[in-house]
Amino acid sequence: MAPPNSKRVKGISITRPIIYGNVAYPIDPAERPRGMPADHTHSWTISVKGVDGADITHFIKKVQFKLHADTYANPTRTLEYPPFEVTESGWGEFEIQIKLFFHAESNEKPITLFHYLKLHPYLGDEGEMEAARLDRRPVTSFVYEELVFNEPTEAMYDVLTSRGTARLPSKAKSKREDEFVAETEALELDRLGEGLRIVNQHVQEIREKLAEREREVAEMRKRLES
Repeated sequence: MAPPNSKRVKGISITRPIIYGNVAYPIDPAERPRGMPADHTHSWTISVKGVDGADITHFIKKVQFKLHADTYANPTRTLEYPPFEVTESGWGEFEIQIKLFFHAESNEKPITLFHYLKLHPYLGDEGEMEAARLDRRPVTSFVYEELVFNEPTEAMYDVLTSRGTARLPSKAKSKREDEFVAETEALELDRLGEGLRIVNQHVQEIREKLAEREREVAEMRKRLES
């Protein structure tokens, strides 16, 4: 049975931003919590939240995190109330599946996101990264994402337009350890640039092989014609 007031508002799209990602803290061996496995090197928190702490509960009903099944007991963690976050410890980086569920009046299917858990610093030269590790500086990796509701139901339209706004991350400098940072974007651009370089290299190699085959074909034709 369809939820009440499920008629769609035609020709309308509404965007609501969220931030998701993780912050990780290197563990000081002298202060290791009792019961923590000896090989765990970091404590970390994965979360989904609004920009600058904005409320997102009026359109997000619950958030589900799927952790590494071979490492964590009960790897599927579902949060129905904020804060939408899971805190754990470990030693390795891995991909975490994040599923967002919306309120029934939205009549929207869940959205699945993926975040690669980051424990170690990757920007800077080797000396800077080593200093960050020795100083046990927290490592952050957050992504800004815009959820687009195309032709929302009338009920969802009322919810989205009466509560919350499409706020952008603040550009003001902050000392908060869990703030949205541009580092993730820089890393992604680096990955894309490296991927483009590899593709161009492969294209050049194929062109050279093709030119070589064309020369061989031309030589064979000459021999056949002579």
